[in-house]
Amino acid sequence: MTKLIGISGSLRQASYNSTLLRNAAGLMPANAELVIETIRGIPLYDGDVEINEGIPPRVTELKEAIASADGLLLVTPEYNNSIPGVFKNAIDWLSRPDTDIKRVFGNKPVAIIGASPGSFGTILSQTAWLPVLRTLRADFWAGGRLMVSRAQTVFNQDGTFADQKIEEQLRRYLESFTAYIRASRQSATAP
Repeated sequence: MTKLIGISGSLRQASYNSTLLRNAAGLMPANAELVIETIRGIPLYDGDVEINEGIPPRVTELKEAIASADGLLLVTPEYNNSIPGVFKNAIDWLSRPDTDIKRVFGNKPVAIIGASPGSFGTILSQTAWLPVLRTLRADFWAGGRLMVSRAQTVFNQDGTFADQKIEEQLRRYLESFTAYIRASRQSATAP
C-alpha cells in the first residue's frame, strides 16, 4: 500500500483547495491511499516559543505523519501571486528543529496542485514552492502539473466535480505521482 499525506494550504472549510484535496482522496489508484491532514492548530512560528516550550503538539503530529508516509501532496492556494502565509508558516514549523528536515522531508516525493478562481490557476504559487522544497531537500515530482483555474465553475455545491475533464486530469495526475513513488521505492531497495 502506498500512503500519501495531503495538506491543503487553506484554513477555510469551503476552500477550493480543500475541496480539490477531498476529491483527490477519492480518486487514488488501487493499493494507494491519501490521508488528509490539516495545518489548523499550528501557531505562528516564534523562535522563543520553540526554545521555551518546544515544538507544538500539532506540529509534532503532522511531522510524524509526513515522515511515515511514502509521499506528500501539497494543495496550494495562491495569495498575492505567491504562497499563502499560513501554509508557509506550517512548513516553517515542520522544518524545526533543522536536524529533523532530513527525516521529515529529505528525499520525500512531493507534488503540488492547486485551485484558484482566477484564470491562471496557481502557477505562481506552485513555482514559489520550488526553492522551499529544494531547501528541504525534498524530491519534487515534476512529472505533471495541475492548476485548476476558474475553480468556481469546476465544483458543484456538494463539492463533487462539475467539470469531468478536471476530474480525469486529477485522476491521471495521482496515478502518475503514485507510480513515481513506487518506482522510487523500488530503486531505493534494489541491490
